[in-house]
Amino acid sequence: MHTISKFIVSSVLICTPQLALTIDATEEIKVTPLLKTQESWDGKKIAYPTGTAEVTAMQVEIAPGAETGWHLHPVPSFGMVLEGELEVELESGQTLLLKQGEVAAETVNVYHNGR
Repeated sequence: MHTISKFIVSSVLICTPQLALTIDATEEIKVTPLLKTQESWDGKKIAYPTGTAEVTAMQVEIAPGAETGWHLHPVPSFGMVLEGELEVELESGQTLLLKQGEVAAETVNVYHNGR
């Protein structure tokens, strides 16, 4: 993909918020936090039957030719492409091409690379 890829990644975290999104910011990858909260907009705690709940959303911008690097998400999350295209490859070699406006549920506990 030769265009900058912007996508939104959102995740619901249980107990281990630091592990949910393991895409590191670099010169070619810009990560902008959009939301990180344990409360809904009306001030009520987000709750699960057990553990600490947290919702995180961020915008990730990938420069042309750059890659996210192999990573995984230990909790359910989704991505939405805002501009450009994003190709995601699994360890198995299976790929998914997302274009502007498309949304996909991310794999859980499966290593993948985005470009």
